[in-house]
Amino acid sequence: MEDVKGILQSKAVWGGLVALMAGGASIWGYTISPENQAHIVDLITGIAGAFGGLLAVYGRIAATKKVELGGGF
Repeated sequence: MEDVKGILQSKAVWGGLVALMAGGASIWGYTISPENQAHIVDLITGIAGAFGGLLAVYGRIAATKKVELGGGF
């Protein structure tokens, strides 16, 4: 594997976290089906992607310096 991505971009990581939450929820008598767990992971990754896009747009609007291609290398 040569491609690199952030830990929060990994569906496997989000799936593991959701599975842990589902396991914890079962302690208190709640059950989350595997299908619903998959939907939750898709929802989280979609929200995170949208938030990242909004943050990028905000960052560009709020920036005080212009972007120059090829500059800074």
